Amino acid sequence: MMTSSIAAVERDARLVNARHHGINPGEIAIGVIIGRTSEFFDFFVYAIASVIVFPKLVFPYVDPLTGTLWSFAIFALAFVARPIGTFIFMAIDENYGRSAKLTIALFLLGISTVALAFLPGYESIGVAAAWLLALSRIGQGVALGGTWDGLASLLAMNAPENKRGWYAMIPQLGAPIGLIVASGLFAYMVNSLSAEDFFAWGWRYPFFVAFAINVVALFSRLRLVQTPEFERLFVNRELQPAPVVETLQVEGRRVVIGAFAPLASFALFHMVTVFPLSWIFLNANQETGAFLVIEVIAAAFGVLAIVASGYIADRVGRRTLLGTCAAAIAVFSGFAPMLLDGGKVGELVFMVLGFVILGLSFGQSSGSVASGFSQQYRYTGSAMTSDLAWLFGAGFAPFVALFLSSHFGLIASGLYLLSGAVCTLVALKINKTLSS
Repeated sequence: MMTSSIAAVERDARLVNARHHGINPGEIAIGVIIGRTSEFFDFFVYAIASVIVFPKLVFPYVDPLTGTLWSFAIFALAFVARPIGTFIFMAIDENYGRSAKLTIALFLLGISTVALAFLPGYESIGVAAAWLLALSRIGQGVALGGTWDGLASLLAMNAPENKRGWYAMIPQLGAPIGLIVASGLFAYMVNSLSAEDFFAWGWRYPFFVAFAINVVALFSRLRLVQTPEFERLFVNRELQPAPVVETLQVEGRRVVIGAFAPLASFALFHMVTVFPLSWIFLNANQETGAFLVIEVIAAAFGVLAIVASGYIADRVGRRTLLGTCAAAIAVFSGFAPMLLDGGKVGELVFMVLGFVILGLSFGQSSGSVASGFSQQYRYTGSAMTSDLAWLFGAGFAPFVALFLSSHFGLIASGLYLLSGAVCTLVALKINKTLSS
């Protein structure tokens, strides 16, 4: 039944593309942004709930700090599971096609996300609530490993030679846009409902919205992967999946370097999104909704910075921009975290400055060494590189930053950022194939 349904969707997508004579780069860009926004919306809905909901719902028997640390430990499970998902779904891609892979992966992501809307608390089922939370989070991670569609590569390959940086930043716009929507939605719920109503049912609503967005993103992406442009690159093996083990055997060194090249921006990613919310929620006498509004404002600056990264990279080179941003992140790590104790003004400065640096760096971090993969392994190699970069750079960042800050002060959280900046600079130095 699933196979026949997927075949019908593929047939309809081909008919649509035939009537519209293919897809131009602008349409590909829109599809990529929709797809990435849906993924990051899921991501941030969970991240926000892991700070303001899950510690109280699932871990009420420990103090708030310990409950949040436990919540962040479960948060990291998705990043651990993601490479496993890539391994599974690349096999599905090889045997049943990319439409089957995307459909199964996005439905698994949607089901794992919407299941959280029905999550009972500790008071209802005891410690089983934590196990259900972990199971749903693992499901999200496995699913994310299957959402790699090659559309960002398709976009880059259709880009003019002198605008590669501009087109490379387009997929990255999904992160701040997803955060704006998620934070805005939670801020509305927090500010509109009483504390009792929000905790009873209000926090569950964004998870239903996430499922609906996933359905829209699925049909948008399925249409694009059936374009003549995608088909041609697939036939030429430029976007064809290869076995994961074989890819690692042949391109393992490049995968590792590619995972560490954007480590600074991936570490900063959680330092200006998830970690600040947890610190403010636990330590500052401030309404959660007010800080969520600050996140929305800062993320808007992040959008502008990502756009600027494309313009700058096309003039100075991606490698130069990434290296400069890594150095800026190292400087940022030495003083900026302490701004979180500086009241609303300090928080706003930290968030805006952090998002500007993040946008410039993150805008060019995707596939920073993908062009160096051999044609046969580019599709799978790029997916594995992305998985490992998120795992090493971002997966444990909220947990480590909150643990260090709580025990040694805010300045200690900068050590995590500093380590990421050093790794990026070393990886860029080792990798000689990045264009300058």
